[in-house]
Amino acid sequence: MNQSAVTSSETVRGPIVIGRHGRPALDRTKGPRLDWRSYVDWWAAYEVGGLAEGQAAPESLRNAVADAERYLTSSRRRAQETMALAAPGRDAIANPVFDEAPLPPPRFKRAKFLPKTWNVIARVVWLFGHKLDGESVTESRARAKEAAAVLHEASADGKVFLAAHGWFNRMMRKELRKLGWACTYNGGDNYWSWRRFEYRK
Repeated sequence: MNQSAVTSSETVRGPIVIGRHGRPALDRTKGPRLDWRSYVDWWAAYEVGGLAEGQAAPESLRNAVADAERYLTSSRRRAQETMALAAPGRDAIANPVFDEAPLPPPRFKRAKFLPKTWNVIARVVWLFGHKLDGESVTESRARAKEAAAVLHEASADGKVFLAAHGWFNRMMRKELRKLGWACTYNGGDNYWSWRRFEYRK
């Protein structure tokens, strides 16, 4: 037997491509200014909404994911519509483990802001423990760890493409690094942006 022919027990994984969804139909930059209760309603509508019409996925993203073996999305419509444009005709599995982290506003009595301003305020106070009746930052971090494990497991079948969300994608990056993944392409955090990760262990 040729001793140079060695079969490795190490699984060849990935790569993993993680994309942010396209531009949503509900525009966070538009008015009117909202109080905190109205912003809760705005965020609820945003969460169930889809993409603005007339968009096309960037060619670079379409090319990057055309040969994926596994296609995954969050449970949100905007992520699923992003998948349909980035990887048309592919069967994708939706999983709420990849849903965006919540944005619970503080109960300011008389303040009114545009949704984009509430987004920032809500994210900051959420990071410091405010959650209203939703998922806490600690619970989201635990979910990000679970989500990274789902991606890691899926990568055993080959290349994976996930269409998901800006902030939660950021939370998963830390957990992927812990599992041995390195970012080899960084496309930023705008709508339609994407990153590629390769397994280094």
